Amino acid sequence: MTAVDSYRTLHPRSDVVNYTRHIVPSRVNRRSLLLALSGAPLPLASSCASPERRERRVVTLWYSYGGKNREVLTELVARFNRSQGDILVEATYQGDYYEALAKLRTAVAARVAPTLSHVVVEVLPYLAETRALEPLDEYPGARELGLVHSLAQAGAFASGDARPLYGIPFNRSIPVTYLNSELFEAERLDAPTTWAELVEAARRLTRRSAANPRWGFGVPISWWFWVAMTAQAGGELVGPGGETTFGGEAGAKALAFLQRLVHDERVMRLPAGRDYNAWQVTNQDFIAGRVAMTWMSTAFLRYIEENARFRVRTAPLPGDVRRAVPTGGTFFVMLASAPEPEKRAAWSFLRFMCATDQAVDWATRTGYLPVTDASVARLRDGGFFAKHPNDTVAQRDLANVLAWPWAPNLFRSQRDVLEPRLEEAVMKGRNAGALLREARELARRPW
Repeated sequence: MTAVDSYRTLHPRSDVVNYTRHIVPSRVNRRSLLLALSGAPLPLASSCASPERRERRVVTLWYSYGGKNREVLTELVARFNRSQGDILVEATYQGDYYEALAKLRTAVAARVAPTLSHVVVEVLPYLAETRALEPLDEYPGARELGLVHSLAQAGAFASGDARPLYGIPFNRSIPVTYLNSELFEAERLDAPTTWAELVEAARRLTRRSAANPRWGFGVPISWWFWVAMTAQAGGELVGPGGETTFGGEAGAKALAFLQRLVHDERVMRLPAGRDYNAWQVTNQDFIAGRVAMTWMSTAFLRYIEENARFRVRTAPLPGDVRRAVPTGGTFFVMLASAPEPEKRAAWSFLRFMCATDQAVDWATRTGYLPVTDASVARLRDGGFFAKHPNDTVAQRDLANVLAWPWAPNLFRSQRDVLEPRLEEAVMKGRNAGALLREARELARRPW
């Protein structure tokens, strides 16, 4: 049994933060302890550190990418470390987005946060309002990064440009429709542009075979896709007065549409699992041909193209009363508690990652969107978009981006209030309007 385990046994109501404050001797580095508890490797002690590391300013970076995206990120970090001899970025995987956020909040509370992290778009207002994040406006070149407006804080949030700059975009995405082109061509179908066309296409593509069933449509029961549908139906998450509405009637219409696809039309498979497990299952169903059409993030574009045995087509999401897509992915953030020399070093890394070579490399190798105007121009002028029409679809649909409200409770509304009720409505068939009224009531309560 470790010392931490013993402490938890004796003090079951306490936490790791209290342990680091009261039990660990002062000579123990608390940052090292938090890294160890989170599963990260301990940094080398100064007495045994290599001369190269001892002479360089160390910047700690927590990240959440898995698979191919992790591979590309770590290569870019290594490229930065090789490009100069003054700064060493140590990147550590911290689990999926939700696991990483839980660890980051614990580390912030214990005052042992990393220098840099990346956080999902919905959590940026919360961390900014708690003053956990470093404002970046006055760092050298912050106003000259040339960021794509709809993917940067200025355009991704309503009035995002009226606030201090807290987030630098890098892995940014939108949802698009993925089509099994062979099945669509066999049925002589075009990509649906409306909800009615989606239903009709899904009906024709569905095969109800006990031995080899195929669903016409598939999508995870997830807040992100429901937000897209709510906006398409004309709704907004937050009303004009700042009250949480969850789209009102439009939100209920979107949820009822999902229920109809699963239970009435029977053209959509009831997704298995929760969170990113449900996303993985949906991806595998599409790649294996068990689902003919899906909505999924552009983040998976390369993965799906490389693993599907058929030609993959993408198309914009269909609309109802309008076309609309939310942005997704994360922003790089700098933690306010980091020492000033680390912050200056971290800023050099962020500028490096926004440089055209890195932004282009990241976008072309993953499917995430290029986040600077210069990287978009290089991909366009160099013929990349002409050779990769699936990437071009997302570029065009940026015109339909829905700005997130700058609401500190946005992430809580997603994670604690709405997501479980979306699942309950679709899985168990509960009334959509009643569930959203319940969600609105809970969202108004204090944290």
